[in-house]
Amino acid sequence: MNTIFILGLGAGDINQLPLGVYRRLKTASPLFLRTKEHPVVNALTEEGVSFTSFDDLYEKHETFEEVYEAIVRVLLEYVQTGNVFYAVPGHPLVAEKTVQLLLEAEQKKQCRVVIEGGQSFLDALFTALRIDPIEGFQLIDATSFREDEWQLTHHVVFCQVYDSFIASEVKLALMEQLPDDYPVYVVTAAGSAEEKVVEIPLYELDRVTTLNNLTSVYVPPVKDEAMLYHRFETLRRVIATLRGPNGCPWDRKQTHESLKKYLLEETYELFDAIDEQNDDGMIEELGDVLLQVMLHAQIGEDEGMFSIHDVIKGITEKMIRRHPHVFGDVTVQNADEVVQNWQRIKEKEKQDRASSLLDEVTKSLPNLLKAYEFQEKAAKVGFDWDEVKQMWDKVEEEIKEFKREVSKNDHEFEKRMEEFGDVLFALVNIARYYKINPEEALHATNMKFYRRFSYIEEQVKKNGLRMESLSLKQLDQWWEEAKEKGL
Repeated sequence: MNTIFILGLGAGDINQLPLGVYRRLKTASPLFLRTKEHPVVNALTEEGVSFTSFDDLYEKHETFEEVYEAIVRVLLEYVQTGNVFYAVPGHPLVAEKTVQLLLEAEQKKQCRVVIEGGQSFLDALFTALRIDPIEGFQLIDATSFREDEWQLTHHVVFCQVYDSFIASEVKLALMEQLPDDYPVYVVTAAGSAEEKVVEIPLYELDRVTTLNNLTSVYVPPVKDEAMLYHRFETLRRVIATLRGPNGCPWDRKQTHESLKKYLLEETYELFDAIDEQNDDGMIEELGDVLLQVMLHAQIGEDEGMFSIHDVIKGITEKMIRRHPHVFGDVTVQNADEVVQNWQRIKEKEKQDRASSLLDEVTKSLPNLLKAYEFQEKAAKVGFDWDEVKQMWDKVEEEIKEFKREVSKNDHEFEKRMEEFGDVLFALVNIARYYKINPEEALHATNMKFYRRFSYIEEQVKKNGLRMESLSLKQLDQWWEEAKEKGL
């Protein structure tokens, strides 16, 4: 099997090349360069070294991934007839995708790969910036990265900032988490005679004129704690401090049981913000709900039972497991099929957990919503009315039974309450048929009552009257006014 010898051109000029690599380059044939845009290449040309560069492929393809794959295809074609020499900037194993692709080809027995050194640009970069990576360091490929990859408290270097388009992508991503004027450093040709380090505010990053394949962007670590308030780990640390030995006495004494009422209260306050379409309110109330989640998770961690990582891992696994049409090979045609798949997977997961199908319904739900969920569960296994007329008949039957009970003179409260509950349960069936959530419907009616009654109070006060002195007929006039106003 023939061999591809991979040589590193280093970070600087020809004087910094290791002697062994220099000798290899002088005699290598055929020699391919990923790019001739490097300080060493002009000197090699003057010394009569011949080579073929792949710079033309950058013009022929739209993405870097396509360029790298094209380079590897050419090298694999040549290696079929003999050994090949391939030189890349820096060190072959630092930020060099083509080398990784060649190593994959070696695993597939398509060639043999030998890596013959070269100075990494990182050594020169650390020297130019005078930073010590032991403090925490990340190297990120600017051509392909996710915003959640970097740690703002580390030294962060974006390599391969080839042009203003890539610089703009980096800038916009960083500005999501950093101030627009945060200082960053543009480093070009580190370690060579052309080395240049420029400090600029973040918002100017894509306006720098000198951007090429030797350009990196350095983002200093964030030292200001207030700039990290949006990070999840900062919130977790704050909650742990509040629950810690020197934390807040109130937070320290809380238990899962004592916090239940707060979780319920915060959830309903979030409902109010959603109903009011109040974005700022939603931000605040979602934060309050998240606070409750974090407190419960911290209590679990303090007791050695579970942590927030277990919570996140559990829900992440569930979302992936229940969306095989997104994360697997299942095909769906519409949202209804998604729901059907979800239900089948859910039933499979819980088949050993519940003794009754209805045990799957959360016990602490509001009872109107619990009735809805009970009926939904029963309907899924066929225990349901065939048509809505039967549901209406049942409502009328239950109303008659309730009227009959209240007409008796025995005043048996428990029986009256039971019959009234039957009326509500039957009405929930009607709501379910028309795809109305009864809890939301009653909530909307409560809010409507609140608005109209508040209008009556306002009119009474405006007229200098006392509500207790007015008749229902008089009050009802203002109620009708409120209706006409759309309240």
